[in-house]
Amino acid sequence: MKVVVLGSGVIGVTTAYFLAKAGHDVTVIDRQPGPGLETSFANAGEISPGYASPWAGPGVPMKAIKWLTMRHGPLVIRPKLDPAMWLWMLQTLRNCTSARYARNKGRMVRLAEYSRDVLRELRRDTNIAYDNRAQGTLQLFRKQAQVDAAASDIAVLRDYGVPFEVLDANGCAKAEPALESVRGKIAGGLRLPGDETGDCQMFTAKLAELAATLGVQFRYGITIQGLVTEGNRIASVATGAGPMLADAFVVALGSYSPLLVKRIGIALPVFPVKGYSITLPITDPAGAPESTVMDESYKVAITRLGDRIRVGGTAELAGYSLALDPARRSTLDHSVSDLFPRGGDLSKATFWCGLRPMTPDGAPVVGATPYANLYLNTGHGTLGWTMACGSARVLADQISGRTPDIDTSELRIARYGGSGFR
Repeated sequence: MKVVVLGSGVIGVTTAYFLAKAGHDVTVIDRQPGPGLETSFANAGEISPGYASPWAGPGVPMKAIKWLTMRHGPLVIRPKLDPAMWLWMLQTLRNCTSARYARNKGRMVRLAEYSRDVLRELRRDTNIAYDNRAQGTLQLFRKQAQVDAAASDIAVLRDYGVPFEVLDANGCAKAEPALESVRGKIAGGLRLPGDETGDCQMFTAKLAELAATLGVQFRYGITIQGLVTEGNRIASVATGAGPMLADAFVVALGSYSPLLVKRIGIALPVFPVKGYSITLPITDPAGAPESTVMDESYKVAITRLGDRIRVGGTAELAGYSLALDPARRSTLDHSVSDLFPRGGDLSKATFWCGLRPMTPDGAPVVGATPYANLYLNTGHGTLGWTMACGSARVLADQISGRTPDIDTSELRIARYGGSGFR
């Protein structure tokens, strides 16, 4: 079968790779000059199935109000005259209940755990290297209230058999020795030993090379103008290089996916949430993190990537703006310098932002649409790197007519009610 994949971020490239492994003739189209150059370019570097959680949860509305008033708060809202933004926010609020949080987290953990296993298999089969480490994630709590609030997450981890360790301040310093000098700032932590780290853009670029050896064609620098329908099927994709025909089409355009499918009547509740990162060189290896430390107070992830430290976080609702806000950098600077003051050189840090494609319930949208040959693989939010291989494998199975290894029925767009059409 000939399949066209729209988008060459980590989701699009992994999808193309697994489709090619399944024997399909695959072409990837992207406006960028190479793979992984938008949201996949400088993310936090976490592969964290144990930390797969929806942002919408009990207590979040009150926390959000507090975050908006904090100097280094993790949330910024810049209101727009955009109905999609307000609808997405209302849908997100609807998911801030205990029952919905548990259901949504369960969906996410199941896919994320599977994805990590698929990534390990891929790494074993190809020897792909991307500054990867498998030394776990430490969710760091500065306040006892955060330790107490972790009980609901721990219950879900226990239900799904995800390994975890609850640590006191001494245990945190043992897991991450560089934290010994700031142990007095730590109330406790939740360590997830099965989590991994790695450079997402490096992985995406190397996997694209492997996919090309399987016959995948990458068409870079081509704008995607729209999908051409013919009855209940997609006939072609209109591009700046002319129409491209295929038997099946996969939309993996991240935050831009809803803009494309809206034109053919599909209501996809994905909205961009801007995230920021800085990348700084390590100056003292003993003062840098060993793996990933998630600073719960500021929702900032601090990750070691080879000879660099990647610091990623903050959530900014500002539509499709890619403007760099210096105030957001100050939050990242503060978190890493407060916890790892000797680790890296902030004066040499590079500053970046990307648009995370978020759904109101946290889980991505993976699978079939009302059009017989159109599939979605988008809406992974902050967990695109974590869920990429699993999402790609199950979608390749679906397109190939095989039953996926895990239940993905609740990941389809149909979960939002109706047929998916506006």
